[in-house]
Amino acid sequence: MSRVPPAPGGRYAPLAPVRELTVTSADGSRLHTEVYGPADAPAVVLVHGWTCSIAFWAAVARDLAADHRVIAYDQRGHGRSPAPGPGGCSTTALAEDLEAVLGATLAPGERAVLAGHSMGGMTVMAAAGRPVLAERAAAALLCNTGSSRLLAESTVLPLRAGRVRTAIQRALLGSAAPLGPVNRISRRLLRHVTMGPGATREQIDVCAGIVHACPRRVRSRWAADVLAVLDLDAGLAGLTVPTAVLTGSADRLTPPALSHRVVAALPHSTGLVTLDGVGHMAPVEAPEKVSGAVRGLVRDHLAGERAAGGRAPAGGATAERNVPAPAGERVIREESA
Repeated sequence: MSRVPPAPGGRYAPLAPVRELTVTSADGSRLHTEVYGPADAPAVVLVHGWTCSIAFWAAVARDLAADHRVIAYDQRGHGRSPAPGPGGCSTTALAEDLEAVLGATLAPGERAVLAGHSMGGMTVMAAAGRPVLAERAAAALLCNTGSSRLLAESTVLPLRAGRVRTAIQRALLGSAAPLGPVNRISRRLLRHVTMGPGATREQIDVCAGIVHACPRRVRSRWAADVLAVLDLDAGLAGLTVPTAVLTGSADRLTPPALSHRVVAALPHSTGLVTLDGVGHMAPVEAPEKVSGAVRGLVRDHLAGERAAGGRAPAGGATAERNVPAPAGERVIREESA
């Protein structure tokens, strides 16, 4: 489980959830999950990436929660979710965790728009082809992510593409060395690796606090067991829901070339958006662009069916009240009827 990073203020400050629960995945792993916003609003599920946590989505969730029911969870080993046992870091585990969260937080027959950043986008891709995704997802946003060749395409090191660069990046990515305290040097390094040239000091501090809070062995295990060997290309044909892809022109970890390949392989792509000057941390660097992309998917692929009563909870009840409270759930605030 991650250390708790210092709480930022303003739009990056953590939101107070209206509901907090522990979701149990297929292998028994426990996932800390939070829900924000009106209980009867369209549902959005946010899935964070490697070394991050629910806190990474704060600015996006704050905007969406005004008129959406926002669901976010800590990936296993991140945030407040305990680290898994041996063999618990895999693309299969990512997909099963997403399935468990959808089953625990959505009402019977209800669908949501899914938004995954980096490893969160890989989570959505890993679940492609599973019946639960077709049943529960109305649309998806893949943000700053890729389906394969992460180390070969990454441009973190200013070296020519090839085996030498790939080998060095593999060693750096999978290192379990401590990141140390957040200071001037670590901020500069984090900005180079993960952010664009226009990132503000506030944004750098937010990302540094979150990334440095991730336990080093969790960071290393996910990097070695999943990211370094990732190959989800064959499964992209199974991601049949309308899917938007967003990238940053200055993303060194998952460069735009990876997003172009994903778009070309998707059976129902709604297009690629490239944010000029934005790096890998788009939900922090440009939260309004990310929330705007999610809003567009809700408007185009979810709001209509809810208005028509197609898949919304029956009887006029809210989704929150139709979902049985799983073991370990703590209700933060009751929703009004």
